[in-house]
Amino acid sequence: MKQFSFKGVMAPVFTAYHSDNEKTVNYEIIDSYAKYLKQKKVEAVLVNGTSGEGMLMNVGERKQVTEAWKKACDVNGIVLMVQIGGAPYPDVIEMAKHAEKLEVDGVLCLPELYFKPKSPEKLTEYLKNVAVHCPSIPFFYYHIPMFTDVTVHMPTFLDLAEQSIPNFRGIKYTSGDLEQGSACLKSGRSIFLGADSILCSAVAAGFDSFIMTTLNICPEISFEIINDVNNGQLDAAREKQKRLNTRIADIMKHGDWVTAMKKAFHEGCHLNLGGTRAPLTF
Repeated sequence: MKQFSFKGVMAPVFTAYHSDNEKTVNYEIIDSYAKYLKQKKVEAVLVNGTSGEGMLMNVGERKQVTEAWKKACDVNGIVLMVQIGGAPYPDVIEMAKHAEKLEVDGVLCLPELYFKPKSPEKLTEYLKNVAVHCPSIPFFYYHIPMFTDVTVHMPTFLDLAEQSIPNFRGIKYTSGDLEQGSACLKSGRSIFLGADSILCSAVAAGFDSFIMTTLNICPEISFEIINDVNNGQLDAAREKQKRLNTRIADIMKHGDWVTAMKKAFHEGCHLNLGGTRAPLTF
């Protein structure tokens, strides 16, 4: 089984589109995007997540995006995690098998989004049935209750998933409930914070890994916050967190989360990733 030892920051990358009416996916720009992040000292990426509009693409597109990022990551020395959920169950299985074939570094999976799991047991059962199709790849759950409305208690779920899913390694925790998030931290687990606005508090609580949209736009300030907290410079870290939160608030004046963040990326980077797909509006 492939091991997963990565700790640090991982950018949930945007999906690039051409500027045609159908917004066809621009696969050609992915290597340049990877090089840009590498220059910014971002050593890992999450593909087809929320920021990447994974749920707005068909299976063929998601697989081709993954293949292009796999090639770019191999060339540029970047860790690759792929989000396979948010689709009908047979499609999720197909993408799990695809991730296994490509030998990506990690797989992240949303819960079933219509027949929502209501208990740790039901969530574990769903993920176990998916994870068996990518058995050699480290497997992670994507906890983002503000979108999924799946509010299963994460510490309880983690204990059960670790007992039931051989390749289970942790979660992406995108929630403002830092008390529950802190209770998830345990030696041997990979718990990725997904909430940019509480980075300072999360590092102080013991988080050491992060998947946050602003890492595409201004990774430097997150690096500084992490370093300041770890070096005991809490006042400096708090001030930088205020700056980051002000930046986020300014960005969010220009649309929904993904659209506004993509616009902000364009303003600070020479890469043009195009707009967003319906129902998001650019």
